[in-house]
Amino acid sequence: MEPLTTAAIAVGSVIATKALEKTGEKVGEALWDKTGKFLVTLQKQSPHTVAAIEKAPEQPLDYGNAVLNVEASARTNPELAQVMQELAEVASSAPIPNLTKVLQDIASSLKSQSSSNQISIDKIDKIVNFAQGNISIKEQNVTI
Repeated sequence: MEPLTTAAIAVGSVIATKALEKTGEKVGEALWDKTGKFLVTLQKQSPHTVAAIEKAPEQPLDYGNAVLNVEASARTNPELAQVMQELAEVASSAPIPNLTKVLQDIASSLKSQSSSNQISIDKIDKIVNFAQGNISIKEQNVTI
């Protein structure tokens, strides 16, 4: 799966997990661990992105910019790329109830930025397809 889709799933998983916890719902230990590891690893590379993600949903997050920042960071940091991939795999195997909505919001944000950032509609559609359960991370060829 291309880095943009994986980044969107990783960011979406963090936001969806945070939202569940705020309502008192429990998330799986594997998801909790991978989310924390992702944020710690991203913090080293892009602290401003982590700060913005951690403030969501109380403060509006520009999903498109957050995903693009994560994708760019992962392209230059193999450790982050690996952690991001692991989080996306856990998110696909342990569905998060509100992840579909978050990923649809991310896809909408990316569509509005697609002309200025050369983001292909095909990549955005893969995010939406994952959100709808039509794509499994494990079925994709990973190239990060």
